[in-house]
Order: sequence, then C-alpha cells, then structure tokens
Amino acid sequence: MIRTLVRYDITICGIDELPLHREAGVSDVLSILDPMAEDPAAFEGFPPHRRELLRFDDLIFEVPGLEAPQDHHVAAILAFGAALEQSDVAHLLIHCHAGVSRSTAAAALLMAQHNPGRETDAFLALLDIRHQAWPNTRMVDIADRLLERRGALREGLVAYRRALLGRRPHLAEFILGVGRGHELPD
Repeated sequence: MIRTLVRYDITICGIDELPLHREAGVSDVLSILDPMAEDPAAFEGFPPHRRELLRFDDLIFEVPGLEAPQDHHVAAILAFGAALEQSDVAHLLIHCHAGVSRSTAAAALLMAQHNPGRETDAFLALLDIRHQAWPNTRMVDIADRLLERRGALREGLVAYRRALLGRRPHLAEFILGVGRGHELPD
C-alpha cells in the first residue's frame, strides 16, 4: 500500500535502532528529537544522506517548560515532504526517541500529504511499517488544519488505532497506563 502513497521506501525507528539501518540504502533522514537531546552518534557511521532535524517534545497538549508540537513544526514536516517529492529520494528513515509517536505521525502525514481522500490508507500503512506505532494526536490535528482536511486525518488516525487494537488488544491497557486513555477509540 505504501508505494501507492509515496514513491520511496519508509523506515521508522527509535534512536537505539539507528545502527541497524546503516547499510539500508537510506538517502534521506527526518530526525525528530527532544529539544535538549544530543544528536545521535549513530549518524557518524551512515553513508552520505540528506537530513532534516526538528526538535520538540512528544506531547499531545501544552506543558510548562516543555515544547509541544506547534504549527511551525508540522509545517516543516510538510515542507520536507514537498521537497522529497521534487528530489531523488529512494529510502526515507524517520526517527524520534522511541519510534512510536512523533516519527509515526510524521510518516503518516507524509503519506497523506499528497493523497487527499486517502488519509485512512496512509495511517493503515503504518500497520506494515511499524508495529508499535501510536501517532502523536496533536501533530495529526495540526496537519489536518494546515492541510484543510476537515477531520479526515483524525478519522484516519482513529481507523488505524481501531485496526491496531484489533490486532494487539493488550495495548489498550498500556495506553491507559501511560495516561493516554482518552486516545483510545470508542
């Protein structure tokens, strides 16, 4: 399904998995790091590639002293996606700290960006790309507004979460345990 949404391969991972992808033919990297995090040393061993670095915390609401995703962060992801469409990208690696929330949201947004009407397909593609994905709701809502999708991105996210929990129902307890139970679909 991914190749009907974008013309390049997408890999999603966390920082600790970066060394596993050194020889994967990565041409482009989207790094999403916490504002105070050090740049991963793993990139020193990567072949030459283009890299976009964004810094914000994995939050779904504002928290004093931390930087929640903002319009300009999501706009930068969408601009990166637009530039990819004009480049010779072959394999995009997207990572955040754990490869669960920010990076998976970014991947779905890049797949949905140039495919209006296929927002649900973009999120469902995550089932094949990253089995532990739980995309950042705030990023999705910002992109929905910026791309004028009128709730279609949020609907895609909810469809994805239903499908994921259908495959892995035990995750609902984990999501409740980390205080994000309000993100569970009805």
